[in-house]
Amino acid sequence: MSHPFILGLTGSIGMGKSAVALMLRELGVPVFDADATVHRLQGPGGALLSAIEAAFPGTTGPAGVDRPALGTQVFGNAEALARLEAIVHPAVAEERAIFLLEHAGEALVVFDIPLLYEKGHGAGLDAVAVVSAPAEMQRTRVLARPGMTPEKFAQILALQVPDAEKRARADHVIDTGVTLAETRAQVAALVESIRQKNPR
Repeated sequence: MSHPFILGLTGSIGMGKSAVALMLRELGVPVFDADATVHRLQGPGGALLSAIEAAFPGTTGPAGVDRPALGTQVFGNAEALARLEAIVHPAVAEERAIFLLEHAGEALVVFDIPLLYEKGHGAGLDAVAVVSAPAEMQRTRVLARPGMTPEKFAQILALQVPDAEKRARADHVIDTGVTLAETRAQVAALVESIRQKNPR
């Protein structure tokens, strides 16, 4: 294989995906964070501000995108959401391509994609790892977040592909319903097996 092995990392809210992404980074694996990239592109001085302002007047300022203002224009409006995605997605794809070029000599790179199954972002991946934990643990973690309510949590879950389906479709499942050391061992074993199959 001439290019790095590309592993997609995903998981429903509260499943511990961020913790697993950090473990991967600690093992020296380059991780492309789609959400962080979007925040940067829409933040102060971000590359997408002028296009977003042109499409949705009054939604940007010195601090970048005014999320509540943009949300008001986009939420529940499929046409507006499609317009926003047409601005954001190509830019993220471009950043991802640059990331791949920068890490072309690696055995393994990871794309951290929260809505991988929901948005059909599986193209170009060599495998997918789903981060999972028991539903009760997921609920406890999410409801501990500031401003989270059972109603909000239910709404978010309704928009996500069910965990059981994600696990069934995944090539690898990383269990975070165990101790951190046990999760770390699973992550290390997965990284090691991929690196052995794709030596550099």
